[in-house]
Amino acid sequence: MDLQTRLDEITSTAIAKGTLVGGAVMVAQAGRSLYRHSFGLADREAGQKADFDTIYRLASLTKPMVSLTALALCDAGKLSLEDAVADHLPYFTPRYQGTTPTIRIRHLLTHTAGLSYNYAPESGVATGLADDSLDYETNFARLAAQELRYEPGTRWEYSVAIDVLGAVVAKAFGGTLEEAVAHLVTRKLGMADTAFHITDRTRLAANYANTAAGPLPMGDHYRHRNADGTTVLFSPCRAFNPAAFQAGGAGMVGTPDDLFNFFDQIRAGAPAILRPETFALAARPQTGDVFRTPGCKFSYFSDIIVDPVAAGTPESVGTLGWGGIYGHSWFVDRERELTVLMMSNTAPAGVDGAYVDAVRDAVYAGLKD
Repeated sequence: MDLQTRLDEITSTAIAKGTLVGGAVMVAQAGRSLYRHSFGLADREAGQKADFDTIYRLASLTKPMVSLTALALCDAGKLSLEDAVADHLPYFTPRYQGTTPTIRIRHLLTHTAGLSYNYAPESGVATGLADDSLDYETNFARLAAQELRYEPGTRWEYSVAIDVLGAVVAKAFGGTLEEAVAHLVTRKLGMADTAFHITDRTRLAANYANTAAGPLPMGDHYRHRNADGTTVLFSPCRAFNPAAFQAGGAGMVGTPDDLFNFFDQIRAGAPAILRPETFALAARPQTGDVFRTPGCKFSYFSDIIVDPVAAGTPESVGTLGWGGIYGHSWFVDRERELTVLMMSNTAPAGVDGAYVDAVRDAVYAGLKD
């Protein structure tokens, strides 16, 4: 069975079973397209088909763009990986066990800064998905009032670190975060619809949550309970709120065509964005023994495979990847020159699990064929 047939079966089954409402899968090797398919509905209630120019809320697909923007500022001499965050944001001096440890830019990039995504509602901390009307200083001063979860550099915890990094980037650039990302990343790659605002509301996808009754519209505020007992509050309406801070970890929107261009740029070593030596450093494992997922470490912008057997994956050593909680997943296998992007409007099935694994496995099976 060839790659086209394998992936067509997976995507059609996902629609037929109600795993996904709509989405796109794009695969290329060495810049040559192997598969490109958009399927299902961007907005089921409106009968709007999903396409490659459908605009999706990106969630954590925002993170690598903001991280590479910060690294580009390092190349420009406006930031350093060893800079203390407080040197750029004087109000951001959280404490740990009676001390005020130094959080550095590299700690933010690697999610080893002592921060979290799980703060009590009474803290007032906004974490980039829920709707808010806070500026950076108001929100991150509240965050700085929370005790760090650990001494920076000693553990890994997925967190609001890239939201904080976004505030640093804006300050170092001397404008908004959106202006910085546009100037240093998206405009260079022709990503016209990828931004912190919606360029065309007629192309915006609705968002759906997987439930026992099938995918249901999220509405403005939807709380999803994770398997570990934690919850995630989705507020799709945040994308319409110009008063919400530009969240470096979750706040952008964009299209499959735009995002594929970005990830294929990473496959090529990000020559339009970073110096070769900067990308080489950024795409290496940076977390030592503190990242606990078997077979994986964390780079300066994504997960990275260090032991495919332990990770239970056919991907090569050095493969970079991550997801976006609104329903997206990507990986770049630079050894095999592969770029793979899965985007959808359905969560969590589009982020990880059986569908994502099936697409990944079909890609590698197709290469063998």
